[in-house]
Amino acid sequence: MDLRLCCVLLLFSGGALAAGPRARDLGVPFEGTPGALNAITDVAGVTVGQVTLIEDLAGGKAVRTGVTAILPRGDDSKRVPVFGGWFALNGNGEMTGTTWLEESGQLEGPVMITNTHSVGVVRDAVVAWRVHAGDADASGYWWSLPVVAETWDGHLNDINGFHVHAEHALRALDSARSGPVEEGNVGGGTGMICHEFKCGIGTASRRVRAADHDYMVGVLVQANYGLRDSLRIAGVPVGQHLRNDRVYSAPEASVAESGSIIIVVATDAPLLPHQLKRIARRAALGLARMGSTAGNGSGDIFVAFSTANAEALQGKPLSQAAFVGNDSVSPLFDATVQATEEAIVNAMVAARDMRGQLGRYAKALPHADLVRLLKQYGRYAPARDSR
Repeated sequence: MDLRLCCVLLLFSGGALAAGPRARDLGVPFEGTPGALNAITDVAGVTVGQVTLIEDLAGGKAVRTGVTAILPRGDDSKRVPVFGGWFALNGNGEMTGTTWLEESGQLEGPVMITNTHSVGVVRDAVVAWRVHAGDADASGYWWSLPVVAETWDGHLNDINGFHVHAEHALRALDSARSGPVEEGNVGGGTGMICHEFKCGIGTASRRVRAADHDYMVGVLVQANYGLRDSLRIAGVPVGQHLRNDRVYSAPEASVAESGSIIIVVATDAPLLPHQLKRIARRAALGLARMGSTAGNGSGDIFVAFSTANAEALQGKPLSQAAFVGNDSVSPLFDATVQATEEAIVNAMVAARDMRGQLGRYAKALPHADLVRLLKQYGRYAPARDSR
C-alpha cells in the first residue's frame, strides 16, 4: 500500500517537541500541583504514541487527521488489564468496548482516539496488535474488545477519504513511550476545533494526597467541542471578547453547541471500577469550567483507569485488591477536575492555525489576546514552572 510517506508526518510523544508555550507559560492560573511533566505520562507506566497525517490532495481535498494511543501499562498493556470505568455526559459520539468495560470493570489493552469515520479500522488494528503480541488467552482464543473513541474532524479533514489505515494505528501503538506528550495539532487531534478555535490534543496532571499516600492523576483530552461565546479560561469570558473579530472565526460556525471531546483519566491510586466511574464523571466538571454545556450534538465521553492492583489482575481464580476508601477519595475528584481543565487549555494554547479541506481555515487562540484578557480580569499569574 502506498502510504505516501513523503507527505505524511509521524509524530510521537517523547520525540522532538515543537517549541512553544503551554497555558501556564502564558500566565493562566490553575489550582493544584502538577507532576514533573504536567502530562498523563506522570502516572508511572502510562505511555502515549501519536501518528499525525497531513497531506494536500487534488481538488482542494486535504488530509488533517491521525491516531493517538494511550497504553495504561506500556507494553504490558498487551497482557495485564487495569481496573477502569467510563461515563458519557452526552452520547452523540462513539467509544467502542465500553459494554464489556462496564460489565467487567477491566480495561484490557490501550485506549485509542481518532476521527469519527476511522474508528473501525483502528479497532481492527488493535485486535491484530494483540493477536500478534503472543499466545492466546486461557480459553484458547485471541479475544479482544478494544476501546476506541472518536471526534469529528470533517471541517479540516477529508474524513470520507478514509486516510487512517491499520499501519497508522499500529505505528501509534509501537511508538508509545513515557515522557513529554505532544499537544495541539497532533495525533487524533490534528484536525480538531473547539470553541471555534483550532484545538486538538492536550494533557495535564496533578499530585494528590489521599488516604495518607501520595498519588498522581493524569488527563489527556482530544477536544473538538463548543461555541465561541461560551469559552471561559480561568473564569475569564474569553470567547465573548473575541467573538466579533472575524479573523478569529472559523467559517461555517455552528449556531448550537456540537462537536465532541474525549477525556482519558489515569491514576496510580488504587481504585475499584465503580470508583473509577465516579472519577470519570468528575471530568465533566473540568469541561464545565471551560463553558461547555454538553449540547445535544456533542459527544462527551470519558474513561478512567488505575494502574494499581496489577497483581490482582493476573487472571487468578481468587485475587485481592486494595482500594482508597470512599471517605478519602474526594482529593482525587479535585485533581481530576483541575487536570481536565488545564489539559483542555493546553490543547488550545498548543494548537496552531490550520488550513485544510477545501481551503477551510481554523485560527488558533491568539496568545497575546489571552494574556491581555487575563490581566484585564485580574487573573494573570506570572509563569513559574511551565510543566
